[in-house]
Amino acid sequence: MNDKHLILRPALTVFVLLSALTGIVYPLAVTGVARTAFPEQSAGSLVLRDGQAVGSTLIGQNFSDPKHFWGRPSATSPMPYNGAASGGSNQGPLNPALADAVKARIEALRAADPGNTAPVPADLVTTSASGLDPHISPEAARWQAPRIARLRGLPPAEVAQLVDRHTEGAGLFGLMGEPRVNVLALNLALDALPAR
Repeated sequence: MNDKHLILRPALTVFVLLSALTGIVYPLAVTGVARTAFPEQSAGSLVLRDGQAVGSTLIGQNFSDPKHFWGRPSATSPMPYNGAASGGSNQGPLNPALADAVKARIEALRAADPGNTAPVPADLVTTSASGLDPHISPEAARWQAPRIARLRGLPPAEVAQLVDRHTEGAGLFGLMGEPRVNVLALNLALDALPAR
């Protein structure tokens, strides 16, 4: 009986200490450092308008109004840009369902802007791996600019300048990634323009 207590006591002590260390102390320490060093990012990179959260710079939104820029399609379910169901469609390039989806998206974009005969940028018709991508390429934003200028009664040059002002450089220290445009930030700036 004493031998069992000799074996169980150290095991239970180590279990309780490691549980407290990894389940309480470490998460609190990491959260504290994150809140101090990166307050905006650790709070979800929320975008506030008039004191109300209207979105996050990290998660895309389903803009469907033709007067707004549209983001990448999302493959999450049961609704687009569902953060609880992040994931891609996992359809390969030879999958007929992917080809049909891309074709339908191209047709929808052409129907929304019949006068635009330029090739449709790939990121407007393909989903990202996460299904939550908040960015599009500058080319995708410029492709949509004529539609938005026409529907909002804005000079095309003004919309193009707005896209240029909201184009972020390549990612990490300019070494990784491509230039990109945050769709939420661009649409908020578009909505802030004086009505015409």
